[in-house]
Amino acid sequence: MSGQSNGSSKDLTALKSNVDVVVVGAGFAGLYMLHRLRCMGLCVQVIEAGSDVGGTWFWNRYPGARCDVESMEYSYSFSEDLQQEWNWTERYATQPEILKYINHVADRFDLRRDVLFNTRVSSALFDEATSRWTVSTQSGEVIKTQFCVMATGCLSAAKPPEIIGRDLFKGASYHTGLWPHEPVDFTGKTVGVIGTGSSGIQTIPEVAKQAGHLFVFQRTPTFSLPAGNRALKHTEVQEIKQNYVDLRQRARVSPTGVASYPLPTLSALEATLQEREVAYEFRWQAGGTAYTRTYKDIMLVAESNETAADFARRKIQSRVSDPVLAEKLTPRDIHIGTKRLCLDTQYFETFNRDNVSLVDIRSTPIQEITEVGVKTSDAEYKLDALIFATGFDAMTGAILNIDIRTTSGLSLAEKWRSGPLTYLGLMTAGFPNLFMVTGPGSPSVLSNVVVSIEQHVEWISDCIQHLTKNSCTQIEATQTAENNWVAHVNQLANATLFMNANSWYLGANVPGKPRVFMPYVGGVGRYREECTAIANNGYTGFQISGSTKT
Repeated sequence: MSGQSNGSSKDLTALKSNVDVVVVGAGFAGLYMLHRLRCMGLCVQVIEAGSDVGGTWFWNRYPGARCDVESMEYSYSFSEDLQQEWNWTERYATQPEILKYINHVADRFDLRRDVLFNTRVSSALFDEATSRWTVSTQSGEVIKTQFCVMATGCLSAAKPPEIIGRDLFKGASYHTGLWPHEPVDFTGKTVGVIGTGSSGIQTIPEVAKQAGHLFVFQRTPTFSLPAGNRALKHTEVQEIKQNYVDLRQRARVSPTGVASYPLPTLSALEATLQEREVAYEFRWQAGGTAYTRTYKDIMLVAESNETAADFARRKIQSRVSDPVLAEKLTPRDIHIGTKRLCLDTQYFETFNRDNVSLVDIRSTPIQEITEVGVKTSDAEYKLDALIFATGFDAMTGAILNIDIRTTSGLSLAEKWRSGPLTYLGLMTAGFPNLFMVTGPGSPSVLSNVVVSIEQHVEWISDCIQHLTKNSCTQIEATQTAENNWVAHVNQLANATLFMNANSWYLGANVPGKPRVFMPYVGGVGRYREECTAIANNGYTGFQISGSTKT
């Protein structure tokens, strides 16, 4: 696919060969981790595959890329000065604005000098004799470290589709998660988009404005809600800034990490039909993903979920002129919210355009990609350009792309063969001094991830400070604690409707990946309380060893 290079030049002045902590990734998580550890006086080496900071927002440059958490909350809270000086322009920030913000943070706190860019980590080996990690890169750098922090991101390992002939296409091809840095012009071209998840739903309306003709290859219809995006007023920004302390605290204890989301107390089945119609209409017009929090049991009880799904289906059909086409775009066999709930700007209305065609690949499957386009069971679509909006190997892909093992022969890939196993989503038994930021088994993708990132970074840095203060060399999750946490995560997930959908939350988008529900559904506030209690009780469930005191 074109447009995937991020440059080959490398500034080795940032390289340090022996450090206290190696951090993999320079997105929201890696940068804050660096800042916290540096303030503790530790020597840190950050390693980043991209040519600059930004993580997911460095790579995701596709047309229409935008956050689905409101910008005033999708931002760091650790610095009051930063909060007050930065001004977001829209309710939902675009990728360029988010990247501009991350660059501002890197400049403000002078973070780039400890980041080795254009460098991809290939392996990490823990030496049980010395309690130190050896981190190696694809280009040959070797760094020794006591602690290793995987700040690799939940949605950072792009997943091209496994379609016969994928690499045969001679036109221009792109993946939404690896978009070129230079603008792409589709004016007058015949374009195909495969995938109608979040990135596809954001990309399709923008490409349709340029393309001579756009073919959208849809296997599964998607629930998408109107974002209700708009420019932010100066008065509302100032009001939020004046109340940031309260807003951030409410976010930290909320189920989703979003202070502005409602805390419903009523079952959908306790409301009358008329009351539900009014409530859903209010949420629909307000925009945003808080729609599924209109009632407390939408994600728990199928009958309650159906009331929300039915309303959304009727809204979708009202947005598409052709009833037959509207039906093809309407999800019928999934509960709303069990796959990632998308936000859009004129997505369904795009199919009213004369230059846009929907190809239903559930009824006419793609057989192969040819040199000239896409061949389904009943036609061949000749294309000038092809866009893969097929998402990511979520939550585990980026970590497992690194060969992580110990000198005793234990491999993380082997341990996670049947699905990820962690304690709190922070560590995994058998791999001492290896931390994960928003790893599987934590709220991560079911939350405002910046809130979850800050909580994890602060917990990890406090833990390292505790170990350093007490002259300890090693911390490891116990097998019992891990087993209990995995059972707890599964028990909570099994009580929800999430388990009924073939979603990337379960790894269903990656052939051969174990079907395990990876995020923690218990909520940000509840999870934070658990992590805090564990730390306050002397790191319950962790084995701390190797004191160097004499």
